[in-house]
Amino acid sequence: MKTLIVICKFSIIFLLLMVLGVSAGSEAIGKSDDYAAARKNMVLVQIRHRGIKDQAVLNAMGTVFRHEFVSDAYRKKAYEDRPLPIGCGQTISQPYIVALMTQLLNVDKGSRVLEIGTGSGYQAAVLARIVKEVYTIEIVKPLHDRSNKVLKRLGYQNIHTLNADGYFGWKAHAPFDAVIVTCASDFIPPPLIEQLSKGGVMCIPVGPPFKVQHLVLVKKGKTGNITTQVITSVRFVPLTRNLSSKEE
Repeated sequence: MKTLIVICKFSIIFLLLMVLGVSAGSEAIGKSDDYAAARKNMVLVQIRHRGIKDQAVLNAMGTVFRHEFVSDAYRKKAYEDRPLPIGCGQTISQPYIVALMTQLLNVDKGSRVLEIGTGSGYQAAVLARIVKEVYTIEIVKPLHDRSNKVLKRLGYQNIHTLNADGYFGWKAHAPFDAVIVTCASDFIPPPLIEQLSKGGVMCIPVGPPFKVQHLVLVKKGKTGNITTQVITSVRFVPLTRNLSSKEE
């Protein structure tokens, strides 16, 4: 009887782990983690010591396997304090910037977030550990296909991907509690402001391509009024457009 009870308890715990893993990524299940020390150091030195205090953000950054989102050639550099190339002229952002932008969104377990520029899928994975649903758009088809494959392999079921022009957002699923743009635009796209819910927040790099830009925090008030705040200087790849595309 004791043996049966122990087996039943083990089965229940295993099922709980499976449910938790599938709903928000399952990197830790059935995988060896050779980068645990590097990831812990990344969170402590690059992120926490630079002022990121949101515990949900710190937990997510310490949980998501960043090395899964870069090519084999860059895996040993995955937790370094810098962006890395992911092909097609795009990059995976510096860990600190990912953490900073995520913290600025001020989201929680009930939030629905729109991301413009899926890229490697890493930012979406970090958000998925914190929020209810992530809707992410990538215009570059090879990057969309690759990131979609990685996110599915890692078990993320609360991330919804789309291959389209992110300028128009994703109207079918609007409004969103927060919008994060991971590529620089000369101005804030009006469709993204429209799809932001009242009381919502947008984080977006604004400025000319391949030069210093401003990371801007956009807030939509309860009455629909818009305010902006410059947070810091950044360098992001430009927002890629398909001028023949239409809103989704």
